[in-house]
Amino acid sequence: MKHSCRMAAALALAASVCGGAQAAEATYTSATLTPESALAAAQAALASCRERGYQVAVSVTDRAGTPIAMLRDRYASPYTAETAARKAYTAANFRMSSGELATATQAGKDSFGIRDLDRVLALGGGLPVETAGSLVGAIGVSGAPGGDADEACAQAGIEAIQADLDFQ
Repeated sequence: MKHSCRMAAALALAASVCGGAQAAEATYTSATLTPESALAAAQAALASCRERGYQVAVSVTDRAGTPIAMLRDRYASPYTAETAARKAYTAANFRMSSGELATATQAGKDSFGIRDLDRVLALGGGLPVETAGSLVGAIGVSGAPGGDADEACAQAGIEAIQADLDFQ
């Protein structure tokens, strides 16, 4: 009887340990930008564009491309908010700049059809935000004269929070 009780206890312990391991494998933990860091990045990107004389919109998203912060300068065109959001969404979901995606999906390339996906925008100005090799969000800028200028402002937004990200 003692042996069977010990065996049952050992099996119960093994089941709880294995069950715990299975539960741990069934979930994961991921980091994402806080609203405060998203806002700081958006403000820095907006300020960078203002210094260059550009009226833009800036969107900062979480790692899945869901918006966290959005700013549109007073004279930025109405379409810039949606465009910035789609650039950030694209950078988050493809984990590359939206400008790189534009190059990779040019007409005649096998991946050209990606441009037809909802919310994807293959234009320069969207950048992934990473820390320690992990994606934590993305930033998109629209309204400057060209994707390179949008991307420069987006980079300024990332640089404004990079030290805080690296400290984590």
